[in-house]
Amino acid sequence: MRRPAKTARRTALTAATALVLALTATACGGGTTGPASGGELSGQTVTVAGVWTGSEQKNFKKVLDAFTAKTGAKTVFVPSGDNVSTFVGSKIEGGNAPDVVMVPQVGVLKQFAKEGWLQPLSDEAAKTAGDTLAPVWRNYGTVDGTYYGLYFKAAHKSTVWYAPDAFTQAGVTEPKSYADLLKTGRTLADSGRPAFAIAGEDGWTLTDWFENIYLSQSGPEKYDQLAQHQIKWTDDSVVRALTTLGELFKDKQLVAGGAQTALQTDFPTSVEHVFGPQPKAGMVYEGDFVGGVAKDQFGKTPGKDAKFFPFPAVDGGKAPVVSGGDAAVVLKQGKNPKAGMELLEFLAGPEAAAIWAGAGGFLSPNGKVDPAAYADDTTRSTARSLVDAGDSVRFDMSDQAPAAFGGTKGAGEWKILQDFLRDPSDPQGTAAKLEAEAAKAYGN
Repeated sequence: MRRPAKTARRTALTAATALVLALTATACGGGTTGPASGGELSGQTVTVAGVWTGSEQKNFKKVLDAFTAKTGAKTVFVPSGDNVSTFVGSKIEGGNAPDVVMVPQVGVLKQFAKEGWLQPLSDEAAKTAGDTLAPVWRNYGTVDGTYYGLYFKAAHKSTVWYAPDAFTQAGVTEPKSYADLLKTGRTLADSGRPAFAIAGEDGWTLTDWFENIYLSQSGPEKYDQLAQHQIKWTDDSVVRALTTLGELFKDKQLVAGGAQTALQTDFPTSVEHVFGPQPKAGMVYEGDFVGGVAKDQFGKTPGKDAKFFPFPAVDGGKAPVVSGGDAAVVLKQGKNPKAGMELLEFLAGPEAAAIWAGAGGFLSPNGKVDPAAYADDTTRSTARSLVDAGDSVRFDMSDQAPAAFGGTKGAGEWKILQDFLRDPSDPQGTAAKLEAEAAKAYGN
């Protein structure tokens, strides 16, 4: 278990909060943060690429604004799209590589390291991270003994979010088992609101469904073996998890609008379908970041009119705890890798995390972030449980896989699970397709 670290001083948080308020009023538009007068990096530019859009991108820019105020560096955020691997490869080939990339997949980080694209963390960044992060996060950022990736943003991906008014109308309470979850969903549908808004257009959400079911049904040891492709995807445990998932996918009471609607629904829209002005479902399964979207986009208050319960235990197993995260890496091919590394040194400390924590839709694996930094009790308790979980957390399986299998839009696991959502009648055949793609990607 992660041992709770000493919290950051409240004075630092207060200063950071004041800084955000000041910068919010003066920040430049167009994805660019202008330099402060003076500062050790004045006149220099740091380009940062990442998958974040919408409120996540807006809130990360507040962190970049704080870096600008501290150092004088101008920052530019470039959206990478979901396929970070292809984006970065094409930018390097075109001689226009970003300085820093926020990498959402362990498999992609490993690929970048093996390509020789990454700068090892500076001694200062590594030391700060050693003081603030559980060893498991260092392990995920390390390739062949070299520490490249600093985990800045984490996700608790075992949370089911729901509209309390829908539960009240249906006369249901938070389910304690997966069987109860499906039963609750059918009762919701009977009362006029289908159970789940599923973001099938984004294949990564479907991998998260599978992983939670698999971890609970088959346990952490099997989970680790499958994540490393030490067992095949044709294993009985995989077929069993797909069969369980298929029961959900084939039920129109449970999938709002049916599979066809789900396959045309992206993640932000799935949150809108539960918490927007015209709700179409009672629940949305995804990570803690759902709360940030519900708050920023639809004015909901997490813990009040946007609540969650832990992803329930499946078939008598333990309730799963799956995590994800975004690691900051510095590219050797960037125009300003030295300033990029200074940004990582800033991100390693509690001040940067406290800024986004206050804005919402964010969890930090950094044990020195003051819990008071989080904007609400719901996020505060989720952050605490993630930090306390320490080395027992299980990282998102698809994010550990090679990008060709676990992190590419329209290919590999994402595409096969989308096909399975469309037609969940053949779990064994789906397992065989997953194994064929995994064998190619892992090379074994």
